[in-house]
Amino acid sequence: MIIVTDNETATIREGEKLGRTLAPGAVVALFGGLGAGKTAFTRGLAIGLGIKADVSSPTFTIVNEYPGTTPLFHFDMYRLEGENELFEIGWDDYLERGGVCAIEWSEKIQNSLPTCTIAVTIETLGENKRRIEVKKRLSSAKY
Repeated sequence: MIIVTDNETATIREGEKLGRTLAPGAVVALFGGLGAGKTAFTRGLAIGLGIKADVSSPTFTIVNEYPGTTPLFHFDMYRLEGENELFEIGWDDYLERGGVCAIEWSEKIQNSLPTCTIAVTIETLGENKRRIEVKKRLSSAKY
């Protein structure tokens, strides 16, 4: 599915639509350059999951946790040097906790993504315009 949004609010709304469809244990891999709208889309995921918290980028903390009926685990892999560091932060545990994992900079951990991951690619088309592609993808991971 491909969507084009004209502003940040519309990008958040598209994330919200996807968030309403996610079951516990879902993994959403976000791809896109700096400033593409990955965090805005994740804000929408949180809204769709019924989470009221102020979602911000976890760049310096690696992961932010947002409690809810289905919790949201928001990862930013930008600062990771490799997939080995992923397991040092308890990746396996997060996958088993029954929440939704939203992962920014997923390019860095593609081989560690579960086989049924939802890939969201956000491309900047202009100052506020974004092209968002949502698709299920399979990885080579063993999960």
